[in-house]
Amino acid sequence: MTVTIYHNPACGTSRNTLAMIRASGVEPEVIEYVKTPPSRARLVELIKAMGISPRALLREKGTPYAELGLADPKWSDDELIDLMLEHPILINRPIVVSAKGVRLCRPSERVLDLLDNPPASFVKEDGEKVTR
Repeated sequence: MTVTIYHNPACGTSRNTLAMIRASGVEPEVIEYVKTPPSRARLVELIKAMGISPRALLREKGTPYAELGLADPKWSDDELIDLMLEHPILINRPIVVSAKGVRLCRPSERVLDLLDNPPASFVKEDGEKVTR
């Protein structure tokens, strides 16, 4: 199974998701999207595949969300996508792509349904135990 994770190594949820993928026996393609943002077409494709709006993919914490006034409903989907590409940190993470689907994996255990052989149990960095 091929798995791709749009990853931010500074994010605990993203690190836990990556570790769960690896615990399933898969070495995913890891895209550090802050360094290497997706193309506009790819970002639109991911949003569509997740069945969410661009606004639902925005990350507020630790980003220029408030500074840019993104809570204002005046922003169109196209404008929000442009801003995510200009400021990739605005893209919430991690996004995981597998043959079973595409999902924003918050919380990290949302990745388990996308894996062929998910681990029966997993301990997150903070000590929380996840069991299937």
